[in-house]
Amino acid sequence: MASLPAPDLPFITGYPEAVRDDVRAALAEGRLAAHLARRYPEVHTVRNDAALYAHAMALKQRYLRNAPLLAKVVYDNRLQIDQRALGTLTAVSRVQGGQLKAKREIRVAAVFKDAPAAMLDMIVVHELAHLKEREHNKPFYALCEHMLPGYHQIEFDARLYLTLLSTQASAGPPQAA
Repeated sequence: MASLPAPDLPFITGYPEAVRDDVRAALAEGRLAAHLARRYPEVHTVRNDAALYAHAMALKQRYLRNAPLLAKVVYDNRLQIDQRALGTLTAVSRVQGGQLKAKREIRVAAVFKDAPAAMLDMIVVHELAHLKEREHNKPFYALCEHMLPGYHQIEFDARLYLTLLSTQASAGPPQAA
């Protein structure tokens, strides 16, 4: 009996083959969705840009009081998760009078409107950490872990969530009987 080709797992390519094999098995057996639902039962109520801004500013106020201000925090339908841009922090520079002003903006992929609460927090915390640490280095991840204990596990589970979404999307809509 020939085996089916393994599903493409773009969100976990850097993980060991044994981990990817476990994910393939969970997908094939239909266990991944139930696993994530059990692990992350809490949904969030952050449904619009104003609520997302308030949520991000509350986290910033709690952990990064001295960090630069944010001008905007929005959900962005144009961020493509297949390009690994789950969120972005940008600085838009403008000359005002004789001064150069930078307005910082966080954009979160719209797919996180329906994600579990912890996964939205993970993306927001990740982008907020870039206010202090530009590179993905040890101090950056230490700051993420400080702001969101269990950050690394939530990041991995967000990759599993995105893998699940991508396999469901590639399967297409269910067919009528």
